[in-house]
Amino acid sequence: MSKHRDAPGQRPGWCIHYRSPQFGETCGAAAPTVRGSATPNRTPPAMKALTTALTATLSVLVFLIVVALVFDLLNGLHDAANSIATIVSTRVLKPHQAVIWAAGFNFIAYFLFPLKVALTIGKGTIDPSIVDHYIIFGALVGAIVWNIITWYYGIPSSSSHALVGGLVGAAMAKAGIGGLVSAGVLKIIAFIFVAPFLGFVIGGTLMVIVSWICRDMAPRKVDKHFRRLQLLSAAAYSLGHGGNDAQKTVGIIWMLLIAAGISKTSDAIPAWVVLACYSAMGLGTMFGGWRIVKTMGNRITKLNQARGFCANSGGAITLFLATAFGIPVSTTHTITGAIAGVGSTRGARAVRWGVAGGIVWAWILTIPCSAAMAALAWYAGRLIL
Repeated sequence: MSKHRDAPGQRPGWCIHYRSPQFGETCGAAAPTVRGSATPNRTPPAMKALTTALTATLSVLVFLIVVALVFDLLNGLHDAANSIATIVSTRVLKPHQAVIWAAGFNFIAYFLFPLKVALTIGKGTIDPSIVDHYIIFGALVGAIVWNIITWYYGIPSSSSHALVGGLVGAAMAKAGIGGLVSAGVLKIIAFIFVAPFLGFVIGGTLMVIVSWICRDMAPRKVDKHFRRLQLLSAAAYSLGHGGNDAQKTVGIIWMLLIAAGISKTSDAIPAWVVLACYSAMGLGTMFGGWRIVKTMGNRITKLNQARGFCANSGGAITLFLATAFGIPVSTTHTITGAIAGVGSTRGARAVRWGVAGGIVWAWILTIPCSAAMAALAWYAGRLIL
């Protein structure tokens, strides 16, 4: 915005400058009307075309923000099982109580965690200079389609890695492998294995400690204490889920705002973006993903109150560590590893490794499958947007 004087003797006015590849820099102020003239100046054709282009661009921007929030809502729905599977399967809370409990702590995470994961998604996955609305559209569509497929079949895949795969596929469709930030992508891929391993170790270690502490207590008394403690562990896990997962959509919308010229990489992320993403995830969690709850809560290993507490606590600690270092990890991978670690303390046969192996295959396929879908969506986006 700048101050200008249209002609000698006229009052200065404010002008908003729009910069576009098609028209260059153009003043948005209406052309002045010369006093005494019967016919006012008409808007130049170039200005009309620019106004139309800006309106279309704004419509696309709003549409993509809505799509991003829909993905965040589906993320909450898809990954609700991660937060509530243990407290539902051990009957600490009824399903509708559990999702409200988890959704509340998903949202509270907004006030507790710095936005390091959002920065990693916004700057550390693909080259920010190639980002445009086609890439964002492709990434979101690829991630949403994969989430719907895995939700329908009750497969606990990773919404986080679906989104990363979407970004990778759309970026490669546009710019090839050179459009990726290799260090960031490799770090995320490495944590496909690191996060569940940490969950496995921490969950199993906590189970051993709890078993030793409670070795002389009556089982009924142990269950009574851990019914209450499990509420705290589920709350902690939901905080970690909200702190890590919601920030990924924050990073996507921020990339979109930067590409549109509304924000700069040096600017702080707008508060409304963060609030909207945390709200969408909390709302999605309230709908719950019951198909995946059955897989996570019953099919991997049999849980009681103490084991559920250790599994959620192991997953929560892993998520807190990853979020503190700005690493986008899969909450699904984390809690699966923690549940398997807890079950393994009773012997290898206590874990249904066939079910766990099927889940691992879903982990391996998530990034390439969502990337392929995103590449197709990128081409489709160029035709329809």
